[in-house]
Amino acid sequence: MEDEALKRSVAKDIVLLKYVGICPVVVHGGGPEINQWLDKLGIESSFVEGQRVTTPQAMEVIEMVLTGKVNKSLVHYINLEGGRAVGLSGKDAGLIQAKRYEKKDLGLVGEITRINPEILIQLEQNGYIPVISTVGYHPDGTSLNINADVAAAQIAIALKAEKLIMLSNVEGILDTNKSIIKQIVASEIKHHIEVGTISGGMIPKVNSALSAIEGGVRQVHVISGDTPHSILLELFTDVGIGSMIKAS
Repeated sequence: MEDEALKRSVAKDIVLLKYVGICPVVVHGGGPEINQWLDKLGIESSFVEGQRVTTPQAMEVIEMVLTGKVNKSLVHYINLEGGRAVGLSGKDAGLIQAKRYEKKDLGLVGEITRINPEILIQLEQNGYIPVISTVGYHPDGTSLNINADVAAAQIAIALKAEKLIMLSNVEGILDTNKSIIKQIVASEIKHHIEVGTISGGMIPKVNSALSAIEGGVRQVHVISGDTPHSILLELFTDVGIGSMIKAS
C-alpha cells in the first residue's frame, strides 16, 4: 500500500468497521520502507527462507522505521478518517514477548513466547483502534524483529478474534489455473503446499493462517491490499474478493 489513496481507503474501511460494532486491531510490518532506509544508510541486508537476517545495526533502523514512521503514518490516516487510533509497538505494556529464533542464526529475529493482550482490550473497550508495529522484546531488554504475519496470528489468538484478515500484494490463494480459491478448509492447505499450488512467499502466510485457525480463530481472509475498499468487499459481499480459510 504505497499509494496514498489506497492508504486512505484502507483507513476508511477500518474506521467503518469500528462504527458498525466490529473491533479492528491493526498489525503491520514495513518491508519496503525498511529496505529503503537500509539502502540509504548503506546497511546490507540478506534473507534466509523469506526472513530478514537482522544485525544490531539493521534492528536499530527497523525499529525506527516501523515504530516511528510506518506506525505513525497508519495512525495518522485512521485519525484523518474519524477514527481514534493509538500506535503501539510490541514492546509497549509487554505486548509481544519473544526469544531469539532458534532454528537458524538470523541475528535479532524473534520467535514469540507470549502475547499480553491487556493493553489492547483496554484500548478497545474505550473506543480506540490499536495499531501495532511488530517489534518484540526479549526479557533482557533486546529488541527483536518479528514477522508481521506471525505476530498478527498470535495476537488474533490471544484476543480470541473471530477473523484474521491478511492484506497482501496478491489477490488471494491461487489454484493451478491462477484463479482465486474463494474458500478452502484448513486441512486442505498442506496438500496444496505439497503439490505446489501454494508456493513461495504465500507458504509462510498460510502457515500463519493455519496457526490462527488451530488457535481458535474461526476464519482467515487473504486479500489484496491493492484493491480499494478490499476489506469491506471481502466481508460484506456474497462472494468476497479474496480467499477465505476456515476450520472445517
